[in-house]
Amino acid sequence: MTKKATRSTLLSSFLAVVRYELLWNIRKKKLYGVITIAFVLVTLTLFLRVILSNIENQPLSANPNFAADTGTGLGTFGFFLFALVVVMNSISGEFESGTIVPLLTKPVSRTTVFLGKIFAAFVTLLAAYTVLLVYLALGSSVIYGPQNNLHLLPIVLFGSIASTFVWMSIILAVGALSKSSMVAALVGIGLWLGLAIVGAVVGAVLGQTWVLAYFPGSGAAGYAPNINSTPLPINVTIPAGLQVSTGTDGIATNLVTYILHPSAEVNFYKMEFMIGSRGGPTYTFLNTETLSSIITRESITIAAYILVFSFIAWLALKRAQVAE
Repeated sequence: MTKKATRSTLLSSFLAVVRYELLWNIRKKKLYGVITIAFVLVTLTLFLRVILSNIENQPLSANPNFAADTGTGLGTFGFFLFALVVVMNSISGEFESGTIVPLLTKPVSRTTVFLGKIFAAFVTLLAAYTVLLVYLALGSSVIYGPQNNLHLLPIVLFGSIASTFVWMSIILAVGALSKSSMVAALVGIGLWLGLAIVGAVVGAVLGQTWVLAYFPGSGAAGYAPNINSTPLPINVTIPAGLQVSTGTDGIATNLVTYILHPSAEVNFYKMEFMIGSRGGPTYTFLNTETLSSIITRESITIAAYILVFSFIAWLALKRAQVAE
């Protein structure tokens, strides 16, 4: 067989796996459930300031950068939900339903099967997040006036996909190793909840913000004092400046912020509660870090998680024993 014929066969096999996986994703009722939740989250993001303005009886100010600064409007919870639904049973479900037998006994390499599933997950996210970003941009224009920097939304799109792929790779690896969709779901949910709860304590209360930079999720919250942020129309005591997320889920909005403010610096604080105080928590300054260094660390951390856990998932599929 010539090299050209071999490449053609590999491409045909790859596209067949992609089509098979996409059709499987389209048939998932839970995917449509998550998309519905995603639209609810984005709608709440759009109307939060409107609701608070009405509560405080204050006029709603225009915000021409709302769409570019908001990301997809999903937050870490939305990223995790999409990751869970798209790949929770991508490999493990094949073993549970028995479809792994005809799939892997065909003249298609397991690497091709794995790459086809990964690419199908990427296409699924690309389609879903594109629709959500268009909805967010249109809603922002209607509510907050004409929007600036909409050309940066593709960066938000691919940054959000990268953040979601961190969770995807972890869930995919657990599912491939355990061959159980339930185990993959439970481990994923436990990890997300644990990091969300522990992260809030470690970052805000204990002041160990650097630890959270190396775990998936939103990471520690910092504030860029040299960047104006639109304040909520309600009295909330927080440090001045734009809030910056330092975890893997914040890469999209951080890239946009860096493009617009390349010299930005981020301050980190420790939250302290005074017994008997009626003025809310106080914030003790910890340290300052440049936004560029935060983005560099985020990028390396994201790449490391995706590569390591994807390799584990591929290796588990490669070595799986399948009886014909």
